[in-house]
Amino acid sequence: MGEPENLSEPDLSPPDRCLTHQERAAAVLQTFLAFDYGLKRTGVASGNSLTRTATPQTTIAAEGTARFPLIERRIKEWQPDALVVGIPFHPDGASHDNTVRAQKFARQLRGRFGLKVFEVDERYSTTEALANGARDADAASACIILEQFLRSLPP
Repeated sequence: MGEPENLSEPDLSPPDRCLTHQERAAAVLQTFLAFDYGLKRTGVASGNSLTRTATPQTTIAAEGTARFPLIERRIKEWQPDALVVGIPFHPDGASHDNTVRAQKFARQLRGRFGLKVFEVDERYSTTEALANGARDADAASACIILEQFLRSLPP
């Protein structure tokens, strides 16, 4: 028989915080493609949860359903575990027309490609991209959106 456990010392390690269903699901995924949806242009970034970094990719300049074959090529090229879509809101958190459009785009991605799609509040991402001197603000914004998402994942 082994030695009895020492029951006199309490476990003083901090309790694990409760993870949301989304955090648990995202924690096992490693590679991501992110999109900054726009009516005429959709910024794209790739990244992974190991380094928690993202890299801007070439922006997709297409409207409506014409963007989906281009997105499909990116998905085949990068083989992401999941997708991330930036959802814009007014500064006060209220939704607007582009909020609804971006949420519809996220649903379309889920339906077309069968991948998990995470939505991220992307307020000020384009402003930040421009302030950082981005040549392609859409791709840089997608990168900011993805890095924000990656930082939110549990360690």
